[in-house]
Amino acid sequence: MEQGFHFIRPLWLLLLPAGLFLGWWWQRRNDPLQRWKGLIAPHLLKHLVIGDMGHWHPRPIHFVCAVLVIGGIACAGPTWERDPPPFSEDRAAMVVALDLSPAMNAVDVAPTRLERAKQKIRDLMKERAGGRTGLVVYAGSAHMVLPPTDDASLMELFVSALSTDLMPDKGQNAAAALAMADRLLAAEADPGTIVFITSGFDDAQIPAFQAHAKTSHAQVLLLAVGTTEGGTLVDAHGKMVIGSGGAPEIAKLDEAALKRLSDGAKVPLASLTNDNTDVRWVQREAIHHLEIVHDPNATTRWKESGYILCFPLALIALFWFRRGWMVRWVIVFGVLAPSMLPAPAHAADGTVINWFVTPDQQGRWYFEHGNYEAAAHHFSDPYWKALAMYRWGRFEQAQTIFASLPGPDAAFMAANCHAHRMEFDDALIGYEMALKLRPTFVEAKNNRDLMKALIAEREKNPPEDHPPDEKADEIKEDQEGKRGKEKQAVKSGGVRQVPADVWMRNLSVSPADFLRMKFNIEREGPAPASTVPARSTAQ
Repeated sequence: MEQGFHFIRPLWLLLLPAGLFLGWWWQRRNDPLQRWKGLIAPHLLKHLVIGDMGHWHPRPIHFVCAVLVIGGIACAGPTWERDPPPFSEDRAAMVVALDLSPAMNAVDVAPTRLERAKQKIRDLMKERAGGRTGLVVYAGSAHMVLPPTDDASLMELFVSALSTDLMPDKGQNAAAALAMADRLLAAEADPGTIVFITSGFDDAQIPAFQAHAKTSHAQVLLLAVGTTEGGTLVDAHGKMVIGSGGAPEIAKLDEAALKRLSDGAKVPLASLTNDNTDVRWVQREAIHHLEIVHDPNATTRWKESGYILCFPLALIALFWFRRGWMVRWVIVFGVLAPSMLPAPAHAADGTVINWFVTPDQQGRWYFEHGNYEAAAHHFSDPYWKALAMYRWGRFEQAQTIFASLPGPDAAFMAANCHAHRMEFDDALIGYEMALKLRPTFVEAKNNRDLMKALIAEREKNPPEDHPPDEKADEIKEDQEGKRGKEKQAVKSGGVRQVPADVWMRNLSVSPADFLRMKFNIEREGPAPASTVPARSTAQ
């Protein structure tokens, strides 16, 4: 799952032999045995030298050599995993294709393979907070459970209800799940990712995956759940399955078939882990795929880990405070180094950190840690300053900056600011402008349609002014239906969210029974529109 240990800037490793050579040279130069070796016989020399020659004592030069070696490794940039691009927002949708064949009930992975896979879907929703994730299940047939959504509660509602007995047919028709997931992602502006979670594979499906790799922009990832030793198979109700010979039936991970798929269709393969390593791998692959498709010449970014070595370097630096610990030419470097540094970046506060980090880099740090107020004050880049203000909730200031910037993204964000301020007419104009600049802007199209619906609803039910002495939190329920509805519908950048309790409000059956009926109806023919959950979109 890791990408292999290597160095980002390997030329810095030349400091290693330099440090070792310096230590060897100093030791040889200051060794009296070496100095008198050519003048006095060796068997007499060791008796003529005065001093403690049997014990080694650390000298300042030894720590200088250590700094060169450790510093060279740190500057070389040791790394072993990819790093998402700065400010990358997970705009691309993802679809999880979950195997619901009976083999997923094996208990070789506690509590069962299926329960572990369901937990990974929940972890993926947390890891992709703000990103949209859909869910498709398959056995002998494939069925959509949810289109891409960022509503974790809605996903949890249906994930908890999944079981192998919901599927009308047995089998492992992964090709049908691939086609369905691909259709869900085809409407997206950005290339998405399809993640298969399964314990086995039918080799007859490999040609479909090979054809998909040649024709689709969506990448496919494969997560294997189970062990090669296998485990006892139980049914959907936890009852042990007895084989034909009277012994408990054992289900093993079909590792060979999964490797044939991975090799034949170039599908990256990983295993489910006890921690979130697998989930983070999926997220890194999704972001990297999005970056590569948008910019084929983009280089892979790696997470640099050399900063860890700053701690032993700081510990070594403490020894220079000891009395008498001094290397004379180190003082020369100390005097010359400040003059070789670049001029400190200009900043209003004038702190020392500005000597080393630019205001935009400081803004990035605050932005990624959720301190949007500080990020807005530090950013000099107008787009990211406006985006920080938008996240901070200063929609008027953000709209002013976005309106002065070119491009469809700036127009889209300016329209979002209008939508947050309930200025639906201005928001509609902004979304139209974004679509004019980028006709395939799916988010702008969805928000434009939402604005049209809200404007039509407002014209149909104009708001009534309540008495001045009436407090906002005392508005009657029927008035909330007219006034509050618009405000509640605009969320996360002016996009409608569909909470789970609203979507399920008119259903008189449990989610499991609903899915069972839905799957059986779809097996007979096209699913009625009423059985397909409304799509939840997000910025």
